[in-house]
Amino acid sequence: MSTIADSATYIHDLLAEVEPPKGGILSRTLFTDSQIKLVLFAFDAGQELSEHTAAIPAIVHILAGEGTLIVGTDTVEARPGTWLHMLPRTPHSLRAETPMVMLLTLLK
Repeated sequence: MSTIADSATYIHDLLAEVEPPKGGILSRTLFTDSQIKLVLFAFDAGQELSEHTAAIPAIVHILAGEGTLIVGTDTVEARPGTWLHMLPRTPHSLRAETPMVMLLTLLK
């Protein structure tokens, strides 16, 4: 990650920023300012985030791997390219079926 043009942050390859850990979950904050926070998550197969909510709007973008997202009472596939916007306090959870990388954007 680097700053370019004195007013932009550039990440050449999001997938190169993390690698799913064996038997675990890794999270890495890539960027934060007064408007957003970007957190990159890497999950090994079988790992999950139990149901929770966020006090602010959130966007989930699946970059690699496969799994399942439960949002409220709906279950949807999580595959590369999956994109999800959630309003504050939306209950959600995630289970990785294969090693997975997810970008979480929190909107402040």
